[in-house]
Amino acid sequence: MEFQAKTSSPLTQRTACLVLPIYDNSKLSGVTAELNDACDGMIAKLVKQGDIKGSVGATRTLHGLTGCKADRVILLGLGKQNEALTAEKFDKAIKKAAAAIKATPAKDATVCLDDVTVADRDDAWKAHQTAKHFTDATYQFTQLKSKKAPVINLKKLHYAIADKKLQKAVSAALTRGNATAIGMALCKDLGNLPGNVCTPTYLADEAKKMARGNTKLTAKALNEKQMRDLKMGSLLSVSAGSEQEARLIVLDYKGGKKSDKPIVLVGKGITFDTGGISLKPGAGMDEMKFDMCGAASVLGTMKAITEMNLPLNVVAVVAAAENMPGSRATKPGDIVTSMSGQTIEILNTDAEGRLVLCDALTYAERFKPKAVVDVATLTGACVVALGKHASGLYSNNDDLAEQLLQAGQRAGDKAWHMPLWDEYQQQLDSNFADIANIGGPGGGSITAACFLSRFTKAYDWAHLDIAGTAWNSGAAKGATGRPVSLLVEFLQQHAS
Repeated sequence: MEFQAKTSSPLTQRTACLVLPIYDNSKLSGVTAELNDACDGMIAKLVKQGDIKGSVGATRTLHGLTGCKADRVILLGLGKQNEALTAEKFDKAIKKAAAAIKATPAKDATVCLDDVTVADRDDAWKAHQTAKHFTDATYQFTQLKSKKAPVINLKKLHYAIADKKLQKAVSAALTRGNATAIGMALCKDLGNLPGNVCTPTYLADEAKKMARGNTKLTAKALNEKQMRDLKMGSLLSVSAGSEQEARLIVLDYKGGKKSDKPIVLVGKGITFDTGGISLKPGAGMDEMKFDMCGAASVLGTMKAITEMNLPLNVVAVVAAAENMPGSRATKPGDIVTSMSGQTIEILNTDAEGRLVLCDALTYAERFKPKAVVDVATLTGACVVALGKHASGLYSNNDDLAEQLLQAGQRAGDKAWHMPLWDEYQQQLDSNFADIANIGGPGGGSITAACFLSRFTKAYDWAHLDIAGTAWNSGAAKGATGRPVSLLVEFLQQHAS
């Protein structure tokens, strides 16, 4: 989509759709009141009759109003005017506005939210979220359907502002919001693709395609021979039963100074997870194509920051493999040696994400990182603990954890700080190896993070367990694009 900050009066702007705010049980104000006066009080009359509601996210489309040059006007409910509008409520309202416009034939729209106050947020934030949600609303995944995709008419959005001094900041925020949604779209595409298309090699090719023609971005993918030479026995134990070769994908974005240490993002890329010999139940197993959403979110984040031309050094490392129960598959009770030299007793082959991540996290040391953040659909236990609303956050550095928490709050892509206490480490004790790959039924998400922590002692590290947030099931089945928005916000804060 194309976005533009406009300082002209919204009522004189020729547009297919004009979005104006309205409040619950309040007098009309701002541009909405101006339009009401120009159309002989029609809006106030409809409000009085109860035909227009001001509750958060409520929309009402009006046609042919005098006093403006819009083909249609959408009144967007923002709740009670005397109550602080939270960031969460603003996001909800914007999503509803985008959906309402998408349902019309409008090819362009003008959004006038200039006089809307959001608690603890500025005008640039409102613009950023508007661009992000409007671009995201136009996302479709129809690549594998034989019929043509339904046409999305909306192509251009004007964001109205009264103060010309804000135009530069708002324009930049619109660009960043759009770029974030472009990264989310890549994440969704990769997550939604089936396992017979999106293989480890496919992910590697997509990374190389992203780097093509970009002087700041380079891509490479290590094959299994190269990983054996690096003694990545843990990662390779996961792909042992599959005909699909594993890949360790590395994207290196040099947007900052040469001397600046990079932030490293590590993504779990299990392109399909049967559970291996510890086979999963058949019901819902199709959703295990989403087990590479950590990798997808890391690649989506790299897409977004390259679109923004972010002045920061960032390295992405994706551990991609397919977990299958073949004749050469790793068995429960097998012991493997990780790149770090630590030996691992594999008690459950369905706890494979940590096995690929631990070698990737050891590999990340070579970049001498400022910080490392890994992202993984790691445990069903995290879904039990936090549901679909927040990603689980673990870290060996409280300052880093707080940065990610704040980024999630600003982006509307929340995480929750979980404990990483030494008491849980003993659950990983093994009689036969340095460490077991599972820690028993209690605290499963925590013991998975404890496992990873043993490979991250050389740097500041955080782990995002996105098993509950990476995709939706049911009628709305599909990848969500999370936590691209959180990661991009985190990197933007570091860049600034």
